[in-house]
Parts: sequence; C-alpha cells; structure tokens
Amino acid sequence: MSNVCVIAWVHGMVQGVGFRYSTQHEANRLGLTGYARNLNDGSVEVVACGENDKVEQLLAWLKAGGPRSARVDKVLHEPHRPEREWTNFGIRH
Repeated sequence: MSNVCVIAWVHGMVQGVGFRYSTQHEANRLGLTGYARNLNDGSVEVVACGENDKVEQLLAWLKAGGPRSARVDKVLHEPHRPEREWTNFGIRH
C-alpha cells in the first residue's frame, strides 16, 4: 500500500456544526493522520495522510456531506506534501 497526502477545502454550511470533530472521528476510524481546521472564508481545510484507499474513503465521506448537521456544497482537493509528518489526526484552530 502506498501512502499519500491530500489537502481538501470543504465549502458549504460546515462551520459551527461539529464538522471538524466528525471529520476527526472518521479519519481516526480510517487510520489517517493530518488535521481539520476552519478557515476565515467559512470553509474547512482538511489534510489527510495515509493509505491511498483510506484517503479516498475520507474524500468520499466529505463529498457525501460529512455529518448530518452539515451541508456540503463542494469539495476541492489536490495532492499535498506537508512540511511535517503527522502522528495523529487533530483539530487545528
């Protein structure tokens, strides 16, 4: 299995609805590392690293709308090379 990292930007009603925490839970379930954080434009940035198929599963979960309380309008993502290696999946502020 090859490890990959992606950075994604999730747009919609994704702040103030537990989105980062639900994303953290899903990423931990999949064994991924990285983080989720709110951005000033109202979107959420997600960096996810791990086995390619697990990262794809997280992206599919994000695109499907994440937690029930959220409304996802679009998810943009691209390959990412983080400046450091993550040891867990955290919430950044």
